[in-house]
Amino acid sequence: MGDVVATEAELQRVTDAVQAHGLEQCAIHKHLLTHRPTLWWTHVRGVSTDPAALASAMRACLDATATPAPQAPDRTPPAGLDTAAIDAALNAKGVSEDGYRFSFARKETISDDNCVVPPAMGVTTSFTFRSLGNGHAAVSGDFVMTQASQGVIKALRHGGISVVELHNHALSDNPRLFYLHLWAVDDAVSLARTLRTAAAATNLAANP
Repeated sequence: MGDVVATEAELQRVTDAVQAHGLEQCAIHKHLLTHRPTLWWTHVRGVSTDPAALASAMRACLDATATPAPQAPDRTPPAGLDTAAIDAALNAKGVSEDGYRFSFARKETISDDNCVVPPAMGVTTSFTFRSLGNGHAAVSGDFVMTQASQGVIKALRHGGISVVELHNHALSDNPRLFYLHLWAVDDAVSLARTLRTAAAATNLAANP
């Protein structure tokens, strides 16, 4: 399970690669409202007794894009953010990794086609704060929620956070999960408080 990020010019080539290599395409969507270049996220799923075949299929999808080779993340603590105050507002501990990041697994066990799907396969609620200086930040990320979690949307909008997308990432997951992508620019601690209120409307485990 995972996703490939592609420009509009690359997207159809990625789709062709997914289909040619027997993977399943679960979603095509954006994560951001206004960005350059225009990017699309296509979610894919594959099941095989041959892990190398799955790796080759994913390599073909990546080769349809200009995705660069992996690089080590920037673990420099973000200047201009009071990370201790953000931690307190979210009642969680962030990590410095290409920004200031948080991740929350769900409390229940997630399965797909009777296979357990661990948090590392993308079924987590996560946020990243990017410092803009003077305590302000851009935040993006997504909530993983069930149909019973509409309070997440209300809480985000009440706090001025934009809702960008609401969709599925999987075809046969249990419980049925929806992914809500968000974006905002504001005082970082205020954003963190809003995210904590929204998190209380869904079934998240404690941040490790």
